[in-house]
Amino acid sequence: MIATTIDQRVVALASTGVAVRCDAVVKEFGEGETRLRVLHEVDLEVPTGELSLLVGPSGCGKTTLISIIAGLLEPTAGDVTLFGTPRSSLTNRQLIEYRAANIGFVFQQYNLLPALTATANVAIPLLIARVERKAAFARARELLSQVGLADKFDVFPAQLSGGQQQRVAIARALVHEPRLLVCDEPTAALDAHSGQTVLELLCRVAVHPERAVIVVTHDNRIFGYGNRIMEMADGRIQEVRTNAAGARRAPDPYSVLD
Repeated sequence: MIATTIDQRVVALASTGVAVRCDAVVKEFGEGETRLRVLHEVDLEVPTGELSLLVGPSGCGKTTLISIIAGLLEPTAGDVTLFGTPRSSLTNRQLIEYRAANIGFVFQQYNLLPALTATANVAIPLLIARVERKAAFARARELLSQVGLADKFDVFPAQLSGGQQQRVAIARALVHEPRLLVCDEPTAALDAHSGQTVLELLCRVAVHPERAVIVVTHDNRIFGYGNRIMEMADGRIQEVRTNAAGARRAPDPYSVLD
């Protein structure tokens, strides 16, 4: 794992069995008469060692919730605890450092840098963490191979299909071995075969006892992979169902990077 400079008295690194806990999380946008409440006192627990699916209709608050969990948005009220560390206990700088070291986020729009090759895009989190370039690129190539892009190491994003760009984005989110991986519609641009490859990889990440994966999806083809289905509607968690057959077990994908 990449080391963080956060004071270890602040960040509880020991596994608690709960990756994420949301306590009465509220999110509002706008001011005065235009103020819109998107999340209504959301209470939620996401355990470690599982692949959790967050599902619900468009506009129900799924992306807002995972953005708050990942530290990309500030809640209006309430708190989020990640691996035993309350967000409210961290300064802005500590939150940035904690997020960089512990959270991977797969954006729906990919957010790849067009001037960099697929390998360089994937290596960015490691280079930011001052991992030596040769080692960073070697790890990036390992992840690209795992998502079926071993022949695209030196290709630029404009030369890739939408599905291939999505797989590069997933490899980039995994390369620094995050404890929490958050994905916004990771299979939306993928065909059935590519989608299965990506979900198998996410499952291998999720089953580690000190990691967790949260996937926002409308893709009912992947519901069977989830250990936990969390249904949202109108800014609230309506139901949480467990699926004992979900998250098919497989070797840890990070073992090739050790």
